[in-house]
Amino acid sequence: MDNRVILVFISCLTILIVFGKYFAFPLKKIVKLIGNSIVGALIIFLINLVGTSFNFHIGLSIINSVIVGILGIPGACLLILLKIFGII
Repeated sequence: MDNRVILVFISCLTILIVFGKYFAFPLKKIVKLIGNSIVGALIIFLINLVGTSFNFHIGLSIINSVIVGILGIPGACLLILLKIFGII
């Protein structure tokens, strides 16, 4: 092999690794946010399932799912309190 081919191969590999690490970090956060939003939607669904006997319903939307997904149980309590006080 020619030395230039090896140098180009190593350069391309280095650039690929650097850009791969640069773009992988935000992608991990986006995937985590999507996963947490799905869990948030499931929690809202469970709240609505239990709340049907009390005539209580929280709208299942992307914003509500993200709130519960990011904040967890306190986010679910926040949505319940907002619904009780008539804000949402």
